[in-house]
Amino acid sequence: MRYHISTTCSVHEDRFDCPDALIHYNQKFDEYGIIVHDGGSSVIEIRFCPWCGTELPPSKREAWHAEVARRGLDPNAIDLPEDLRDDEWWRSDTS
Repeated sequence: MRYHISTTCSVHEDRFDCPDALIHYNQKFDEYGIIVHDGGSSVIEIRFCPWCGTELPPSKREAWHAEVARRGLDPNAIDLPEDLRDDEWWRSDTS
């Protein structure tokens, strides 16, 4: 999986435009998905590695929304704190 989410394409700047890019990793929610190559940025979330069958970590999407609510913030705001824009919010969680 690491290989498939970390490779870059010398032709396509955006992974969603590259037909060889198969997997997308969303750091903020710790989610993996198969890229839907339909001209947009859609993915189909997966819970197991398509190559070896290893179970992937559960999504942290609901926990992210709970953290945003705990802080009294609007999840749709464009000026969210930097730590809520990537994986810092859950990687630094000490609770």
